[in-house]
Amino acid sequence: MENFWILIQTTILAGIGGTGLGGAIGALFKKDSNKTASLLLSFAAGVMTAIVCFDLIISAVETQTHVFAVSAGICLGVAVVYLLNFFIDRATNREVEHITANHPQTADDLDEIIHSNHLTVHINKHDNKFNLFVAGLIMACAIALHNVPEGMTIGASYANTKGIMEGSALILAVLIGLHNIPEGMAIAVPLINGGVKRGMAILITALSGAPTILGAMFGYWMGEIGPLGLALSLSFASGAMLYVVFGEILPQSILMYRSKLPAFFVIIGILAGLIVIYV
Repeated sequence: MENFWILIQTTILAGIGGTGLGGAIGALFKKDSNKTASLLLSFAAGVMTAIVCFDLIISAVETQTHVFAVSAGICLGVAVVYLLNFFIDRATNREVEHITANHPQTADDLDEIIHSNHLTVHINKHDNKFNLFVAGLIMACAIALHNVPEGMTIGASYANTKGIMEGSALILAVLIGLHNIPEGMAIAVPLINGGVKRGMAILITALSGAPTILGAMFGYWMGEIGPLGLALSLSFASGAMLYVVFGEILPQSILMYRSKLPAFFVIIGILAGLIVIYV
């Protein structure tokens, strides 16, 4: 039980702490550096890819679970996050259109991915409290789609290594915390520009990282069921994380800073992850 609470505390720092710090930075400067955020996201995406491919998936196969079951778990993780994103995007684009003939067929800024722009539009229109609540709920759901699988990778890795200071669990927690900083900035800046007070914007931003904790608990509990549960936990979390990395983080980092540098930072991140795993 003591180890479980260490996992929760670590995840709180990664989820709430990372997004909260990003929110505080956004509140202080009310702007962000696309280049810095892009390269940070690219590096984190590279390390996450290495940990998923060279650690979590391999650990899932080593539970003696059939490789087709592991592959099915990965596909399920990808499908669940994709479908949830698809339904949220389709529902919100009718109100706050951002996918048009003159816009890429994907979000090209983090505030669009997490739909904080949706809330900002309602604030600027001085909508009633119910509409603001619905817009805030949509934003919370969109953020949860990113943070739950991130938390699951921490929890599944923790269950696999039986310790937060061993294997990749701590590395993932640190990386996710760093990745959450630009995400927190992207949440806070449009909220403040939309009229939300700085203190409230920071609080909302910090609380948006809470779903990471739920993901960590779910990933850990699945991993504790037995070899099959651990394999499914590791593979599902890996699939969800792979979709978040390749479907959202990397496209966004490249769109934020149109250069070859993000690609190099991804490669550096993969090599850094490989070294950390095997050294």
